[in-house]
Amino acid sequence: MTFDRRNVLRLGALGLATLGGIPALAADAPVVPVTIDPGKVLGPLPHIWSECAGSDRAAVTLREEWRKDLGRWVSETGLKRVRFHGIFNDELGVFAPSILNRGKATAPNFQGVDEVYDGLLARGVDPFIELSFMPSHLASGKTTFGFYNGNITPPKTMESWSDFIRQFTLHLIDRYGIEKVRRWPMEVWNEPNLPFFWTSDQATYFDMYKATVTAIKAIDPAIKVGGPSTAQGAWISDFASYCAANNLPVDFFSTHCYAGDNQEKLFGTNLALPQSQVIPEVVKRCRQQIEASAYAGTPLWLGEWSADSPALIAHIVAGCLPYCQAMSQWTMSSTYEELGVADYVLKEGDMGYGTMVHQIPKMPFNTYKLMHQLGDVRLAAEGPALASRRANGKLSTLVWNLAEVQQPSGIPGMSSNRTVKGEDRTLQVTIAGAARRNVSVQFVDPQRGSPLPAWRAMGSPQYPRQDQLAILRQAAEIAAPVSMKLDAHGSLNLPLPAEGLALITLA
Repeated sequence: MTFDRRNVLRLGALGLATLGGIPALAADAPVVPVTIDPGKVLGPLPHIWSECAGSDRAAVTLREEWRKDLGRWVSETGLKRVRFHGIFNDELGVFAPSILNRGKATAPNFQGVDEVYDGLLARGVDPFIELSFMPSHLASGKTTFGFYNGNITPPKTMESWSDFIRQFTLHLIDRYGIEKVRRWPMEVWNEPNLPFFWTSDQATYFDMYKATVTAIKAIDPAIKVGGPSTAQGAWISDFASYCAANNLPVDFFSTHCYAGDNQEKLFGTNLALPQSQVIPEVVKRCRQQIEASAYAGTPLWLGEWSADSPALIAHIVAGCLPYCQAMSQWTMSSTYEELGVADYVLKEGDMGYGTMVHQIPKMPFNTYKLMHQLGDVRLAAEGPALASRRANGKLSTLVWNLAEVQQPSGIPGMSSNRTVKGEDRTLQVTIAGAARRNVSVQFVDPQRGSPLPAWRAMGSPQYPRQDQLAILRQAAEIAAPVSMKLDAHGSLNLPLPAEGLALITLA
C-alpha cells in the first residue's frame, strides 16, 4: 500500500467497531459492575499524579525536543514540577576549570544552573531540586555514574559541601526571590542506598543530610528540605530516627519504587504480589513507618515510579492516594540518556520509561491527560473507578480494565516483548440518580491514544522522517468524546479491552 497520511490514520484505527469507536468485544466478555454515588462525597481528590514528573539529568532540559515535550506536559496534564539528576554535574560547569580561570576553579559558576531553571520557569513549571551529583572540585573520589560522568562520591569534607550548598541557596534566592524558592522542594541526593549512585554508607549520607539541611535552614527555615531519596522504599525508619536524634527538620520524606523491583528487597521476603500491587504496598509501608516516627503527618513523595499501561497507572495511583502526597512518574520525556542514547523512537515490546517522544504522546501521557480532567472532590465509587466532581459541578469518572503488564526492570528498553495478562471486559457503569442522562466518553488503550498502530502501518521505521513524526503525533491523539446515554437505571455497558481506560463525563 502506498504510504499516505490517510491510509496510515485509517489503518491505525483498525480493530474498532464503526459505532462511535467502541471496540467490538467477544459476546462472552466478563461483566464488571461499577457503581457511582454522586450524592456521597468522600473528601478532596488531590491530583498527586500531577505534582511532579521525572526526567534524566539537568543538562537534558536544555534540549529543544525535551522542552517541547515539557510544554505539552504542562499545558495538557497540569504538571507542576520536574525532578532530575545532576544539577551539580561538571557538564554544567559549576566548578569547571577553564582557560579563564587557568584550569583551577575556586568558586562556583552558576551560569549553567541558571539556564536550566530559567528554562523550566519560562515554561510554567517549577523544579523539584535534587541536590546531586558531587562537583569534582568538592569530591572525595573519582567514581562516576553514566556516560555524562556524574560523580557519586561524598564530599572531601562536610564543611566544604555545606559552604557550597549555602552559596547555591543564596544564589537561587538572589535570582528568583525567596517566595519562589520556598516553593521548590530540595531533596538530598538520589538513591544513596544503591552503590551505583553512592559510594559510601548510610551513616555518611545521614551526615551529609545534616550538613545540607542545617546550611539551608540557617538561610531560611521555610525552604523545604527532605530525604532520604532512596530506592525500594529503604531507610525511612532509620532516617527518621537519625533526624529525630539530631533534632533535624524533615519537611518531606522521599523514596522510589518500581513494579518490577525485587520483592525480597522491598519486603524482606518474596510476597509474590502481582506487579499491580507492589507500588501501593511499598507506599503504604513507608507511610506506616513515618506515622510511627517523630515525624507523623509529614508528606511522602514517591519521587520515582513507572508504568506504561493506562489501567495500571490508574490502579496504582488510586492505591497510593491514601498514603502519599505526590507521585513523580519516571520519565516525562523519552529524551532520556541515563543508560545511553536510545537507538529508536518507537519499538515493539519494552520501550523504557519515557511517556512522550518528539511530542508523540504514548499511552501513559494520554492517561495523565484524561486524569487531569478529574475534579478536586472525590465521590463514592465501587469497582475500578475514580469518581469526582469538577469545579463547574460536572461529574467526571475514570474507569479501567486492569491487566497485569510486565513492567521494565533491569535495563529498560532492552526487551522486544511486552507480556500482558488480561482479557476484554464490559464495565457495567451505574450512576445513581442519572437515569437517561447523556454522557461523553473518551478512551485510551493499545488501539486508541497510542502511536503504535499507525507506526506499524507505516512499516515500523526505526528513524521516522519529519512527515512520519507529524502523522504519528496526530494518530496518537485522544479521539473526540463519544456521546452515549444512560438507561432507565442510570447504567451503560462500556466495553474495554485489556489495559483500557475511559473517562466518563456526565453532560
